[in-house]
Amino acid sequence: MQKVETVAIINAEIRKVWEGYINPESIKGWAFASDDWECPYAENDLRVGGRFLTRMKEKDGGFGFDLTGTYREVENLKKIVYVMDKAPEEEVGRECIVTFEDLGDNTTKVIVAFDPESTNPIEMQRAGWQSILDNFKKFVETH
Repeated sequence: MQKVETVAIINAEIRKVWEGYINPESIKGWAFASDDWECPYAENDLRVGGRFLTRMKEKDGGFGFDLTGTYREVENLKKIVYVMDKAPEEEVGRECIVTFEDLGDNTTKVIVAFDPESTNPIEMQRAGWQSILDNFKKFVETH
């Protein structure tokens, strides 16, 4: 199946964007799709074979889940490739590729391309991932 893409043009230089994406304290500030969710915990061992864990949950204490996986490729300031662990009712080995492109003038393009899962409609998945990327953009531009 073809990857689903989300894109953000961020008004910040590439080093700031990169750090915002990989730093666990920063991840807690943006890794959720809407204001009624939060990310209370994040771990990140950014290296080939390293692992990450991002906890996302509803602020009211309801539903929550962990996004976990293993890094396959890390190219500083350019690209991150990881494989997500299997979550309930999801496929094993779904890959995500995150690319960072310096557009000059303190502007960076971020593309997140992921293998969709088969439980939810693709447009719903794209909208959720785009919301998270939009949160990331807002976080980086305001911190």
